This record gives sequence, C-alpha cells and structure tokens, in this order.
Amino acid sequence: MKGLSRAQKLIPAIAALLMAVTAGQAQEWQTTSSLTGESKYGQDFKHYDYVNPDAPKGGTLNATVLGTFDSFNPFIVRGTPAAGLGAGFGGGLLYDTLMEDATDEPNVGHPLIADAFKYPDDYSSATYRLDPRAKWHDGQPITVEDVIWSFNVLKANSPMYNRYYENVTEAVALNDREVEFRFDQKGNRELPKIIGQLAVLPKHWWEGTDASGKKRDITQPTLEPPLGSSAYKIASFRPGSEIIWERVKDYWGQTLPVKVGRENFDRLRYVYFQDDNAMWQAFTKGGFEDIQMEMSSRRWATFYNFPAFEAGDVIKKEFKATARANMQGFAMNMRRPLFQDRKVREALTYAFDFETMNRTVFFGFNTRVNSYFIGSELASSGLPRGKELEILEPFRDQLPPEMFTQEFKLPVYEQPKSQPGDRPQPTPASQPEPERQHLRDVVRLFGEAGWKIQNGRMTNEKTGEPFKFEILGNSETDGVIATPYINMLRKVGIEATLRVVDTSQYINRLNNFDFDMVTTVPAQSSSPGNEQRDFWSSRAADTPGSRNLSGIKNPVVDALVEKVIFATDRDELVAATNALDRVLLWNFYVVPQYTRAVTWLAYWNKFGIPEKQPDYIGPDTNSWWIDTEKEKALAAKYKGVN
Repeated sequence: MKGLSRAQKLIPAIAALLMAVTAGQAQEWQTTSSLTGESKYGQDFKHYDYVNPDAPKGGTLNATVLGTFDSFNPFIVRGTPAAGLGAGFGGGLLYDTLMEDATDEPNVGHPLIADAFKYPDDYSSATYRLDPRAKWHDGQPITVEDVIWSFNVLKANSPMYNRYYENVTEAVALNDREVEFRFDQKGNRELPKIIGQLAVLPKHWWEGTDASGKKRDITQPTLEPPLGSSAYKIASFRPGSEIIWERVKDYWGQTLPVKVGRENFDRLRYVYFQDDNAMWQAFTKGGFEDIQMEMSSRRWATFYNFPAFEAGDVIKKEFKATARANMQGFAMNMRRPLFQDRKVREALTYAFDFETMNRTVFFGFNTRVNSYFIGSELASSGLPRGKELEILEPFRDQLPPEMFTQEFKLPVYEQPKSQPGDRPQPTPASQPEPERQHLRDVVRLFGEAGWKIQNGRMTNEKTGEPFKFEILGNSETDGVIATPYINMLRKVGIEATLRVVDTSQYINRLNNFDFDMVTTVPAQSSSPGNEQRDFWSSRAADTPGSRNLSGIKNPVVDALVEKVIFATDRDELVAATNALDRVLLWNFYVVPQYTRAVTWLAYWNKFGIPEKQPDYIGPDTNSWWIDTEKEKALAAKYKGVN
C-alpha cells in the first residue's frame, strides 16, 4: 500500500469492521422470531393481549372424537395416535417445542424450551439457547442432548420432519445450553425460524425400559404413556375408547408469556364414538362434549333447535379465522393410471357443480376455492406477469400453453345474476344452460384423452374398460360432499362410488396412498416454505405418510418449490408462490371444493371467555376457563353435565 494516504489505508479496515458489525447483528440473540416483520409484541413479550392473565384454573373440558386410537407415538407412520398427541408438527399436549407458534400472528414464534435463538446473515445455521428452567415431568432437566437426539430420531422416522428439515444436516452441542443446527445450503430464510417447531423428546425415557423391563422403541407404536414436558400429561385411558389428560400442577413453563392465561382446565377428557350422528346427540344432551366445532352447514343452519339451545344453555357463535381459508378438494391419485392424463383430470374438475351444491346443501355459507393460497397476495390471478412471468419463462415448454394466454377459471353452474332493473333475457338456443355446457366440455375433454361414451358408459377406446373409481371417506360429511358429485358424473357415464371406512383404516390407507380419490386440505401459511416439499415434491410422492396425496412428480413443480424455499425477499417469495400456485392449478391435481374463513363454535354455557379472540387462528379455547357458578347451574338442570 505504498503511496496511499493514511485515510486510504484505513478503508479496508473500516469495511472489514462494518462487515463484522453486520454479521454480528445477525448473530444477536432474538427472543421472538418472525418471517413477516416484527411481532406486535416486540422482544419484550409478557402475554397475549387477548387473554385474561388471571384466569382461574380448574374443572374438566369434555370432548368427543370420531374413531379410535392404538398408539401414544404420533411421530411414525404406523398406528393411530390418541387425541391430544397431534399427528403433524409440534408436540401436541405432551411435548413442548423449542419455540411456540403465535396464536394471533402468522409466522411468529415465541420462546418455550428455548429462550432465544440466532443465525448468521447467510442463513447457513441456527443456534437455539435452552431455558435453564425447562424440565421433564420427572423433574430432570431438558438438555441439549435431548434436542439433538429428538432431531435425529424425528428426521429418521417421520416423513414430514424429514422433508421439512431436509436442508438441516446436523445438530451440534456448543455448550450445555446451546445447540447449533447446520444447513447444507445458504439462503433458506425460513429454516432458522422453523427449527423452533421441533418437538423435543426425552432421550433418557425413550432409551430406557418399561415396567416389565422391555426396552422402549421410538420407531414403534406404544400404549405406555410417555414422559412429557408440557402443561398436560396422560392421567388414564381405556384403549381405543377414552383418554384423560390432567394439568401438571408444577409445569415448568406456566409463567412463560405464551402460557399466561391459557391451559386453564385441570382435566381434558376425550371420549371416542364410532358414528358422527352419535357424537352430535351426545353434544345435545351434555356431559360428553362441551365445545362443538361445527363443520356441517346443514347442522349449523337447521339442527340447533334442541332444548338446551332453546333455553340458552348452549350458545353458537361465528368467529373470524383467516388461517382457516385453505384449498379443499378431491385429490386424484396419479399413482393410478386412470388419473395420469391431465385432460381427464380437467374433465373431472369440470363435472363439479359447486354453485348448486352450495345453494342446496351448504345454505350458501361457502366460497369456491380457486387457489392453493386463497385470500392472500400469494394466490395467482389473471395472466402471469412481472417477476412471476420471469420465473415461469424457462419452463414454458414444459407447461400447458394456455397457462400463458388464459386466466384460470373454474366452471360456474349458474347463469349470471341479473342486476336490479334488468329485464330477464331468455337463454338463446345456441347458448345451452351451464350444466349442459359444462357436461359437454367434460365429454369433449375425455374424448381428447381417448375416452368416449358407449352404451351409456365412459369407455376407453383402446382397452374397452369403463372409467370408474372410488372416493374414500371416513365420516358422514364425505357423503354430503361426494354424493352430488357422483350423481353429476353418472350423467356422463362415469361410475364413481363412495367408501366410508373407520378412522384407523382411513389413516392407514392415506399413509400408504391406497385410494383413488380423497378429500384433501393442504393448509398453507402466509409465508410458505420447506413444508411445500411434503405437499408437492417428487420425493414425497414415493414416501409413505407424506402429504403429496396426488402423487405429483413434476420437475417444474419441484423447481418452483425450491424457488419458494430459497426466495431472497418477500417480493420473490410472492412471485415464486404465485408461479407454483398457477402450475398446480393448471395441472388439475385436485377438484377444488370450497372454503370458509370463519370458525363455527357451539358450546355449553359453562365458560369464562375473554372478550377478544384471535382473528388469525380463530377462537383460542385454551384461553377459556370454567365458570364454576355457570357449571353448577347446568349440573343442577341437566343430569351428567359437569
């Protein structure tokens, strides 16, 4: 550097210092994580603003469950987990996670087992620091070793965890409180945050022996109540028919901000029924189900006339719940040759008459689903443009050409409504009624795929085989949805049937992709990322237990999923998700059904309820509590209600 001024010589040093400061800022401990801006609570979070921090503890919450259970291990494909254990990410009622997802904000996490986390500015790793107070129900501390063991076990045995944490190569202890998760790629902005959703399991318990001296095995179902760490533990159970959870009085985390004013019931009692109608009757009589999350439009509109409701002892209420607006549709299993032709899948989509069904079956409550990311900026619309078009352009030759020239629209089975003052206009003979037009389109599309109607049956022109398939279900609701669709398909010679099976068989058949068509609800967030692999990737299509029910194996979809995961900022994430949504829609992998961005609850009037409830997830019943005076009044009036 001979000949340079002193100031010029200092420039590299200053630049290096600034880089170090920037990196250092990214490495500062954070106590709240967010993918979409700062949490409204900031880093100094005390408790949710909607809860009653002084809510009393006590009482029993009664609930009913359809089906049965045969396992307390929710992390493997085998077995049907008991109520309260969950069957997806997180630890259910038994296990705490490193951090807890917020109830009233999307894509936000608050401290639980970990009191803070940090990551470098290139997103190449994440370090979580454990709360020294965290302990198991047996009093032993939750350790870094437990976290590492849990990560390795879940990634090895759970298909969902395996794909969710695909880019996490290892978990390493830095000291007795800190564990570093290392990634094999940089730029995955979501990954440091979602590590916080890891359920932490007790290594010492799972590697120990049971009362008979037999070594426990995390890879197998079990009916031995596992050791947990959360606010509840299993108090008693009758295999397949009842499970009772009790609140842990000395739960280590009860003063954490995410727990204050919540988890107020002393006991949670789940009773299993084999019939949906029996569950409903049990709710109306009282004593078996205290809170009914109503899914049936017909019941919501017409069944609430039983004595307890008329007397005001059962209340029904609608809550806003933006997180509930998701794609719901019939997934066509492309592992079956019958559904491998896109024209066939498009034809089956055109045969779904939503408008008539919504008017005659759902009392007009529902909205048609036209996106996998409905109701947000992530949903595709119009024609691809701007950054989305740039993302799609390299794949143009592998995509349906009409995707670039036509807006995606689902068939509408109603004539356009007249505006006030319009004179009714007759439908011209050249313009058939919507149903006839759409069924003609169905027949045309089947014809383009090599099928034609012969002797009243849709028949393959080469093989002579009829087009027939089975819709798999597990409740009365499946019949309500499927029957009008089956009747419509019959009009074009397609033989579709519905098979309703018990819950255990249903879960087993889904896990092993043993179905032709089934209703799916791929729930999305406002910041999609690594979970998209489990929904759509080619690898997931061949992995039992994955959520790729349609069996999608599309290299363009695979590439777009990776673009979503590795988006560098919000604009790029939105564009990549728009592109993914558009490609999924135009490939007709599901027959879209409907959605509702509200939650319907009916409940016995025995609760204290905070005035405000989250608009994001809807009602947080964990923030409710038993009003003892109301409960006594009900018990005196209705035998068995408690």
